[in-house]
Amino acid sequence: MDLDELFPDKPDDPLKLLTRHDLDPLSVDELHARIAILEAEIARVRAKLESAVNFRSTADELFRK
Repeated sequence: MDLDELFPDKPDDPLKLLTRHDLDPLSVDELHARIAILEAEIARVRAKLESAVNFRSTADELFRK
């Protein structure tokens, strides 16, 4: 999925800016640090997603009864 599809009306969206950042000037250590930060963010988003799915499932069960 393209970021333009996710955020079509937000040209200054942080995700868009992140993907357009020039990586050439970064050192190997800076690239490793960037990867660690991005992996931590991915874990945080996955935890939020799981929480949202579980909340929705619980709500669906509650209202079915």
